[in-house]
Amino acid sequence: MDLRKIKKLIDLLEESNLAEIEIKEGEESVRLARVPQGTMIAAAPQMIPQAMPAAMPMQSPVQAATGGAPKPAGEQLPDGEVVRSPMVGTFYASPAPDKPAFVSVGQSVKAGDTLGIIEAMKMFNPIEADVSGTVLKILAESGQPVEFDQPLFVIG
Repeated sequence: MDLRKIKKLIDLLEESNLAEIEIKEGEESVRLARVPQGTMIAAAPQMIPQAMPAAMPMQSPVQAATGGAPKPAGEQLPDGEVVRSPMVGTFYASPAPDKPAFVSVGQSVKAGDTLGIIEAMKMFNPIEADVSGTVLKILAESGQPVEFDQPLFVIG
């Protein structure tokens, strides 16, 4: 587009009440916009290089969502079969808040019995006993997030 045409467009914009004008000729286009009188135009802020913050250690989804690692088992696990979480999600000890827990410490269970459920992506997944025995310890709290492979129960 010719510079003289652009100058004429600027003059036309200034003489009219238009706030903006855009002209296209083939593949070329020009867009002019009026800035109202008395309006300050802020200069674009300059990017000032800053020191990069120290890299954060990788976190699991549970650590990122809860702001830390799940509570580590402060004591050693009793001898027995450890049932671990097969997925990341929210652990529930009972089928509903007003229902009793699936299992309790000291209760006998058979292989295939439901020990709890994990909600992941709006799906409720049963956690089943791998072996028959007695529930020696329940390591997860109902309603709390759990990680993949986190110990949930000990069956002896």
